[in-house]
Amino acid sequence: MRHPPRLTALLAGAAVTLASTALAVVGTASGAAAAPVCTVEYSVTNQWTGGFQGALTVTNNSTALNGWSLGFSFPAGQQVGQGWGGKWSQSGAAVTVTNESWNAQLGAGAKATTGFIASWTGTNPAPAAFTLGGVPCVVDGPTTPPTTPPTTPPTDPPTTPPTTPPTTPPTSPPPTPVTGAPELSVTGNKFTDQNGAVRRLLGVNRSGGEFMCVQGYGIWDGPADDASVRAIADWKANTVRIPLNEECWLGLDNVKPEYRGANYVDAVKDLVSKVLAHGMTPVVELHWTHGQYTGNSSGCADVHATCQKPMPNAQYTPAFWTSVANTFKNDRRVVLDLFNEPYPDRATSTATQAWTCWRDGGTCPGIGYEVAGMQDLVDAVRATGAKNLVLVPGLAYSNDLSQWLTYRPTDPAENLAAAWHVYNFNTCADETCWNNTLAPVAARVPLLAGEIGENTCGHAFIDRVMKWFDDRGLSYLGWTWNTWNCNSGPALITSYDGTPTAFGTGLRDHLRALTS
Repeated sequence: MRHPPRLTALLAGAAVTLASTALAVVGTASGAAAAPVCTVEYSVTNQWTGGFQGALTVTNNSTALNGWSLGFSFPAGQQVGQGWGGKWSQSGAAVTVTNESWNAQLGAGAKATTGFIASWTGTNPAPAAFTLGGVPCVVDGPTTPPTTPPTTPPTDPPTTPPTTPPTTPPTSPPPTPVTGAPELSVTGNKFTDQNGAVRRLLGVNRSGGEFMCVQGYGIWDGPADDASVRAIADWKANTVRIPLNEECWLGLDNVKPEYRGANYVDAVKDLVSKVLAHGMTPVVELHWTHGQYTGNSSGCADVHATCQKPMPNAQYTPAFWTSVANTFKNDRRVVLDLFNEPYPDRATSTATQAWTCWRDGGTCPGIGYEVAGMQDLVDAVRATGAKNLVLVPGLAYSNDLSQWLTYRPTDPAENLAAAWHVYNFNTCADETCWNNTLAPVAARVPLLAGEIGENTCGHAFIDRVMKWFDDRGLSYLGWTWNTWNCNSGPALITSYDGTPTAFGTGLRDHLRALTS
């Protein structure tokens, strides 16, 4: 968030209601005398007006395969928008799903599970036939889901298979979570710890490190001692996001000597250590950066890191992440959040230009400095050997994830998650937009709402956000653990002993209820 004010993001959505149905399809290869070549289970796991989410599980009942291809045709004009667990393609009505590298081996009796999101109009009948490797399977069983979906969403969140093979095999009973702050990994669309237990990041932001140093007032806004960190833990938070300033970390000479370079880095390391000592996950995040931008929605005309810029800069930001990653790479309990709130969409004329700038950087329309894209920053982190979890935000001040899956950077460590921000005054601030744009992302990768808040001095809005995220097992952090007021930005506390504002009461009581 800007240290006040923040600007409204741009995003739109369409209404979604969920419904559930399932059917089984069993096929037998032509001429087979015994077991069919394959068994296919096809299910519509969620259905809404104009769209649905489906799942396919194919069982190989024949000899072992090294590479496989599943084919079928949609009978009523359905169109696949995206898929996972395999490489999806569609030509006309014909759909083909081929293996990924990690699930190419399909032994006799083995299963491969895939999923997809597709559109439909009129009716949504199931495919009538399937083939495995071109060999037809005879359909046996019901083929048509209900034509009228229920009007009430299901109480249980939809589940989808992981896009990469799980690093920890399923166990019964579930794995026991590690004690204290975990070393976080991405397993499918979940955060998991060293034991393979699913974890959620729930907590607060601790603003100050992004602005105090560059403004010449200190390093933190308020105390950063053990008592103040313990007060956060007393809310039953398990995560603290720590915004940072690029120029202060790198020691640029426009910052007072006592607040830059080694002094600043040591202060950050000390706060991170205190957060870890209280069993919480520290998220170190790059908030304010170098680079002069005076275009649409500019926060300041200053070249220095004194406000939120639309994108990181190529001059200093990769060096910042190289240094930060080297500092914390030996402690995978520390999470790295690449950039607070990109908004190249305000500078460029098209969504394609904005998302391309976001990922690739370089010379971006409307931005007067050379940009470091999200891929550049991922590369800088991974070049150090750091395997820490990395968070990547979207556009429109992190409120737009509509094309995040299409443009997401490549991560050789496969430990990448999506970050999103929401306030009551953003455009994507209702369940319709969340269902339409967030749910597909959350079905593929872990999703953290790195900032949630409202400027109403109450908590009615974040109550809705938390319910939507709770229903889906997702993560969120309140903005912010600072003693401000409604006129200068959402503040959770009136004192660093943890005394909440009316807004903060909603988050505190909710976090405590989740752990009671």
